[in-house]
Amino acid sequence: MQQEYILHNDEFILKNQPIITADNRSFRYGDGLFESMRMSNGKLKFAELHADRLRAGMKALKMEGATLFDEYFLKQKTNELCKKNKLKDNVRFRLSVYRAGDGLYTPNSNKSGYVLEASALIESTYELNKKGLIVDVFDELTKPVDKLSNYKTCNSLVYVMAGLYKKQYNLDEAFILNQNGFLCESISSNIFVVYDKQIYTPALTEGCIAGVMRNVVMNIAKTNEIPVIQAQINPEVLKEAEEVFITNALGGIRWVMGYGRKRYFNEVTKLLSDKLNAL
Repeated sequence: MQQEYILHNDEFILKNQPIITADNRSFRYGDGLFESMRMSNGKLKFAELHADRLRAGMKALKMEGATLFDEYFLKQKTNELCKKNKLKDNVRFRLSVYRAGDGLYTPNSNKSGYVLEASALIESTYELNKKGLIVDVFDELTKPVDKLSNYKTCNSLVYVMAGLYKKQYNLDEAFILNQNGFLCESISSNIFVVYDKQIYTPALTEGCIAGVMRNVVMNIAKTNEIPVIQAQINPEVLKEAEEVFITNALGGIRWVMGYGRKRYFNEVTKLLSDKLNAL
Protein backbone atom coordinates (compact mmCIF):
# COMPACT_ATOMS: atom_id res chain seq x y z
CA MET A 1 0.00 0.00 0.00
CA GLN A 2 1.33 3.42 -1.01
CA GLN A 3 2.34 5.51 2.02
CA GLU A 4 1.00 9.05 2.08
CA TYR A 5 3.09 12.04 3.04
CA ILE A 6 2.54 15.66 3.98
CA LEU A 7 5.08 18.46 3.68
CA HIS A 8 5.83 20.20 6.98
CA ASN A 9 8.25 23.11 6.78
CA ASP A 10 10.02 21.59 3.75
CA GLU A 11 10.24 18.13 5.34
CA PHE A 12 8.27 15.09 4.12
CA ILE A 13 6.46 13.40 7.00
CA LEU A 14 4.11 10.42 6.98
CA LYS A 15 0.51 11.63 6.95
CA ASN A 16 -0.38 9.72 10.14
CA GLN A 17 2.65 11.00 12.07
CA PRO A 18 1.90 13.68 14.72
CA ILE A 19 3.45 17.09 14.02
CA ILE A 20 1.44 19.52 16.17
CA THR A 21 2.37 20.05 19.82
CA ALA A 22 -0.01 21.23 22.53
CA ASP A 23 1.44 24.75 22.43
CA ASN A 24 0.94 25.22 18.69
CA ARG A 25 -0.71 28.62 18.24
CA SER A 26 -3.00 27.48 15.45
CA PHE A 27 -4.37 24.78 17.77
CA ARG A 28 -4.58 27.06 20.80
CA TYR A 29 -5.83 30.29 19.27
CA GLY A 30 -6.68 29.67 15.63
CA ASP A 31 -3.59 31.75 14.87
CA GLY A 32 -3.16 30.96 11.19
CA LEU A 33 -4.75 30.80 7.77
CA PHE A 34 -5.03 28.40 4.85
CA GLU A 35 -5.50 28.01 1.10
CA SER A 36 -7.45 25.27 -0.69
CA MET A 37 -6.05 24.72 -4.19
CA ARG A 38 -6.62 22.46 -7.16
CA MET A 39 -4.34 20.88 -9.73
CA SER A 40 -5.94 19.88 -13.04
CA ASN A 41 -4.05 17.94 -15.72
CA GLY A 42 -0.83 18.45 -13.80
CA LYS A 43 -1.18 22.25 -13.55
CA LEU A 44 -1.86 24.18 -10.35
CA LYS A 45 -4.85 26.36 -11.13
CA PHE A 46 -4.75 30.11 -10.44
CA ALA A 47 -1.52 29.86 -8.42
CA GLU A 48 -0.86 33.61 -8.68
CA LEU A 49 -4.27 34.48 -7.20
CA HIS A 50 -3.80 32.01 -4.34
CA ALA A 51 -0.33 33.40 -3.60
CA ASP A 52 -1.59 36.99 -3.62
CA ARG A 53 -4.38 36.22 -1.14
CA LEU A 54 -2.14 34.13 1.11
CA ARG A 55 0.54 36.81 1.34
CA ALA A 56 -2.04 39.54 1.95
CA GLY A 57 -3.56 37.44 4.74
CA MET A 58 -0.18 36.81 6.35
CA LYS A 59 0.58 40.53 6.29
CA ALA A 60 -2.81 41.27 7.85
CA LEU A 61 -1.98 38.77 10.62
CA LYS A 62 1.50 40.36 10.97
CA MET A 63 3.25 37.07 10.19
CA GLU A 64 6.83 37.04 8.95
CA GLY A 65 7.88 35.36 5.71
CA ALA A 66 4.92 36.39 3.56
CA THR A 67 7.15 37.20 0.58
CA LEU A 68 8.37 33.59 0.48
CA PHE A 69 4.88 32.24 -0.26
CA ASP A 70 4.78 33.34 -3.88
CA GLU A 71 3.49 31.65 -7.02
CA TYR A 72 6.79 29.82 -7.55
CA PHE A 73 6.71 28.44 -3.99
CA LEU A 74 3.16 27.10 -4.43
CA LYS A 75 3.96 25.43 -7.75
CA GLN A 76 7.23 23.98 -6.52
CA LYS A 77 5.96 22.56 -3.23
CA THR A 78 2.74 21.12 -4.69
CA ASN A 79 4.76 19.40 -7.42
CA GLU A 80 7.21 18.00 -4.87
CA LEU A 81 4.40 16.57 -2.75
CA CYS A 82 2.70 15.09 -5.81
CA LYS A 83 5.90 13.26 -6.78
CA LYS A 84 6.42 11.99 -3.24
CA ASN A 85 2.85 10.64 -3.07
CA LYS A 86 2.87 9.48 -6.71
CA LEU A 87 -0.17 11.61 -7.47
CA LYS A 88 -0.83 12.57 -11.07
CA ASP A 89 -2.86 15.14 -12.95
CA ASN A 90 -5.79 16.00 -10.64
CA VAL A 91 -5.08 16.81 -7.01
CA ARG A 92 -6.60 18.74 -4.11
CA PHE A 93 -4.26 20.66 -1.81
CA ARG A 94 -4.61 22.38 1.54
CA LEU A 95 -1.81 24.68 2.62
CA SER A 96 -2.03 25.72 6.28
CA VAL A 97 0.23 28.52 7.54
CA TYR A 98 0.53 29.18 11.27
CA ARG A 99 2.43 31.50 13.61
CA ALA A 100 5.24 29.31 14.89
CA GLY A 101 6.25 31.30 17.97
CA ASP A 102 5.15 30.50 21.51
CA GLY A 103 3.54 32.84 24.04
CA LEU A 104 0.02 33.24 25.32
CA TYR A 105 -2.39 35.57 23.49
CA THR A 106 0.57 37.82 22.75
CA PRO A 107 3.08 35.96 20.52
CA ASN A 108 6.76 35.96 21.42
CA SER A 109 7.63 35.62 17.73
CA ASN A 110 5.91 36.17 14.40
CA LYS A 111 7.78 33.48 12.47
CA SER A 112 5.58 31.22 10.37
CA GLY A 113 5.40 27.50 9.67
CA TYR A 114 3.36 25.55 7.16
CA VAL A 115 1.75 22.19 6.43
CA LEU A 116 0.88 21.10 2.89
CA GLU A 117 -1.57 18.20 2.33
CA ALA A 118 -2.60 16.52 -0.92
CA SER A 119 -5.32 14.08 -2.03
CA ALA A 120 -6.38 12.76 -5.43
CA LEU A 121 -9.31 14.16 -7.41
CA ILE A 122 -11.21 12.25 -10.08
CA GLU A 123 -12.40 15.00 -12.43
CA SER A 124 -9.99 17.01 -14.55
CA THR A 125 -12.55 19.75 -15.24
CA TYR A 126 -14.92 21.81 -13.11
CA GLU A 127 -17.98 19.64 -13.64
CA LEU A 128 -21.26 21.48 -13.09
CA ASN A 129 -23.38 19.52 -10.64
CA LYS A 130 -26.19 17.64 -12.40
CA LYS A 131 -28.48 17.82 -9.38
CA GLY A 132 -28.99 21.34 -8.04
CA LEU A 133 -28.26 22.13 -4.41
CA ILE A 134 -30.90 22.63 -1.74
CA VAL A 135 -29.92 25.48 0.59
CA ASP A 136 -31.16 27.48 3.54
CA VAL A 137 -29.97 30.54 5.45
CA PHE A 138 -28.13 29.88 8.72
CA ASP A 139 -28.92 32.70 11.14
CA GLU A 140 -27.95 31.32 14.55
CA LEU A 141 -24.54 33.01 14.27
CA THR A 142 -23.32 35.77 11.97
CA LYS A 143 -19.91 36.56 10.52
CA PRO A 144 -18.11 39.71 11.72
CA VAL A 145 -17.06 42.31 9.16
CA ASP A 146 -13.48 43.40 9.86
CA LYS A 147 -10.00 43.59 8.29
CA LEU A 148 -9.57 39.78 8.49
CA SER A 149 -12.96 38.81 7.02
CA ASN A 150 -11.70 38.43 3.45
CA TYR A 151 -9.05 35.81 4.35
CA LYS A 152 -9.36 32.10 5.09
CA THR A 153 -8.23 32.20 8.70
CA CYS A 154 -8.27 29.25 11.08
CA ASN A 155 -11.03 30.92 13.13
CA SER A 156 -13.77 28.85 11.53
CA LEU A 157 -16.39 28.21 14.20
CA VAL A 158 -19.15 30.04 12.32
CA TYR A 159 -18.59 27.65 9.40
CA VAL A 160 -18.52 24.64 11.72
CA MET A 161 -21.84 25.65 13.29
CA ALA A 162 -23.35 26.29 9.86
CA GLY A 163 -22.14 22.83 8.84
CA LEU A 164 -23.94 21.30 11.82
CA TYR A 165 -27.08 23.22 10.81
CA LYS A 166 -26.75 21.89 7.26
CA LYS A 167 -26.42 18.35 8.57
CA GLN A 168 -29.32 18.73 11.01
CA TYR A 169 -31.73 19.85 8.28
CA ASN A 170 -30.36 17.58 5.54
CA LEU A 171 -29.27 20.46 3.29
CA ASP A 172 -26.62 20.55 0.58
CA GLU A 173 -25.30 23.94 1.68
CA ALA A 174 -26.06 26.74 4.14
CA PHE A 175 -25.77 30.48 3.53
CA ILE A 176 -24.12 32.64 6.20
CA LEU A 177 -25.15 36.20 7.06
CA ASN A 178 -22.83 38.99 8.14
CA GLN A 179 -23.22 40.92 11.39
CA ASN A 180 -25.67 43.31 9.70
CA GLY A 181 -27.97 40.53 8.49
CA PHE A 182 -26.98 40.61 4.81
CA LEU A 183 -25.80 37.70 2.65
CA CYS A 184 -22.10 36.99 3.16
CA GLU A 185 -21.13 33.56 1.79
CA SER A 186 -21.88 29.87 2.15
CA ILE A 187 -20.00 27.37 4.30
CA SER A 188 -17.35 26.79 1.64
CA SER A 189 -18.11 29.16 -1.23
CA ASN A 190 -18.95 32.63 -2.46
CA ILE A 191 -22.55 33.40 -3.43
CA PHE A 192 -23.88 34.76 -6.73
CA VAL A 193 -27.50 35.71 -7.37
CA VAL A 194 -29.05 36.28 -10.80
CA TYR A 195 -31.88 38.79 -10.47
CA ASP A 196 -33.56 40.89 -13.15
CA LYS A 197 -31.02 39.60 -15.71
CA GLN A 198 -28.04 40.86 -13.72
CA ILE A 199 -25.59 39.00 -11.50
CA TYR A 200 -25.12 40.16 -7.92
CA THR A 201 -22.53 39.00 -5.39
CA PRO A 202 -21.78 40.25 -1.86
CA ALA A 203 -19.11 42.96 -1.93
CA LEU A 204 -15.86 42.32 -0.06
CA THR A 205 -16.94 45.06 2.34
CA GLU A 206 -19.76 42.71 3.40
CA GLY A 207 -17.19 40.41 5.02
CA CYS A 208 -17.05 37.53 2.53
CA ILE A 209 -13.90 35.61 1.66
CA ALA A 210 -12.04 37.16 -1.28
CA GLY A 211 -12.49 33.93 -3.22
CA VAL A 212 -10.09 32.99 -5.99
CA MET A 213 -12.90 31.45 -8.04
CA ARG A 214 -15.09 34.46 -7.24
CA ASN A 215 -12.45 36.62 -8.91
CA VAL A 216 -12.16 34.28 -11.89
CA VAL A 217 -15.93 34.08 -12.45
CA MET A 218 -16.34 37.85 -12.27
CA ASN A 219 -13.60 38.24 -14.89
CA ILE A 220 -15.28 35.63 -17.12
CA ALA A 221 -18.57 37.49 -16.84
CA LYS A 222 -16.89 40.81 -17.64
CA THR A 223 -15.15 39.32 -20.70
CA ASN A 224 -18.51 38.08 -21.96
CA GLU A 225 -20.23 41.42 -21.26
CA ILE A 226 -22.37 40.03 -18.44
CA PRO A 227 -22.75 42.68 -15.71
CA VAL A 228 -21.73 41.65 -12.18
CA ILE A 229 -22.66 43.98 -9.33
CA GLN A 230 -20.86 43.75 -6.00
CA ALA A 231 -23.36 44.90 -3.43
CA GLN A 232 -25.05 44.57 -0.06
CA ILE A 233 -27.61 41.79 -0.62
CA ASN A 234 -30.71 41.27 1.50
CA PRO A 235 -31.42 37.53 1.93
CA GLU A 236 -35.04 38.25 0.91
CA VAL A 237 -33.83 38.44 -2.70
CA LEU A 238 -33.44 34.64 -2.63
CA LYS A 239 -37.23 34.42 -2.80
CA GLU A 240 -37.30 36.42 -6.06
CA ALA A 241 -34.04 35.46 -7.82
CA GLU A 242 -33.97 33.65 -11.16
CA GLU A 243 -30.74 31.78 -10.44
CA VAL A 244 -28.37 31.24 -7.53
CA PHE A 245 -24.93 29.64 -7.74
CA ILE A 246 -21.87 29.32 -5.53
CA THR A 247 -18.16 29.17 -6.37
CA ASN A 248 -14.89 27.96 -4.88
CA ALA A 249 -11.43 27.03 -6.12
CA LEU A 250 -11.96 23.28 -5.77
CA GLY A 251 -15.46 22.79 -7.18
CA GLY A 252 -15.65 25.69 -9.61
CA ILE A 253 -19.31 26.67 -10.07
CA ARG A 254 -22.24 24.83 -8.50
CA TRP A 255 -25.87 25.73 -9.11
CA VAL A 256 -28.57 25.97 -6.48
CA MET A 257 -31.92 24.37 -7.28
CA GLY A 258 -33.99 25.28 -4.25
CA TYR A 259 -34.39 27.54 -1.24
CA GLY A 260 -37.51 26.70 0.75
CA ARG A 261 -40.29 26.41 -1.84
CA LYS A 262 -38.42 28.55 -4.36
CA ARG A 263 -36.90 26.79 -7.40
CA TYR A 264 -34.23 28.24 -9.67
CA PHE A 265 -33.08 27.94 -13.30
CA ASN A 266 -29.41 27.53 -14.26
CA GLU A 267 -29.06 29.06 -17.73
CA VAL A 268 -26.49 31.73 -16.82
CA THR A 269 -24.77 29.28 -14.49
CA LYS A 270 -24.25 26.77 -17.32
CA LEU A 271 -22.87 29.48 -19.58
CA LEU A 272 -20.32 30.59 -16.99
CA SER A 273 -19.37 26.98 -16.22
CA ASP A 274 -18.69 26.30 -19.90
CA LYS A 275 -16.56 29.44 -20.14
CA LEU A 276 -14.64 28.42 -17.02
CA ASN A 277 -13.73 25.03 -18.47
CA ALA A 278 -12.72 26.67 -21.74
CA LEU A 279 -9.98 28.69 -19.99
